[in-house]
Amino acid sequence: MTDLAIRLRRAAFNRALAEADLAAIGPILSPNCILVTGTDSAVIAGRKAQLVAWKREFAARPRTAYTRTTETVTVSAIEPIAMETGHWQGLIEGQVQASGTYGAKWRQAGADWLLEAEIFVTLD
Repeated sequence: MTDLAIRLRRAAFNRALAEADLAAIGPILSPNCILVTGTDSAVIAGRKAQLVAWKREFAARPRTAYTRTTETVTVSAIEPIAMETGHWQGLIEGQVQASGTYGAKWRQAGADWLLEAEIFVTLD
């Protein structure tokens, strides 16, 4: 069930990215989440900083549409945390501009799973 819960949260995050919905992204991120970008390894620390970065991305023309595709979810047997791995893509007008792999650490907070950290690697 935990695997499914994380996959559903990832689907909600992808939907929010596709719809440029900052209000839907915020509740998926932990307050102190960290994102490491795929090409230049820039660190975006904190929910507020990440929402500012997404707002800037959503305003760009043409806009890059990002998706993450989960391959595995490994849930800790001793802590309320899990590791997700998969592939990501950035598309502009349906054409792949960049892609690669990612890892995401999730933490359970009450009934919800929150993104705590993500690291992306640009491979193509």
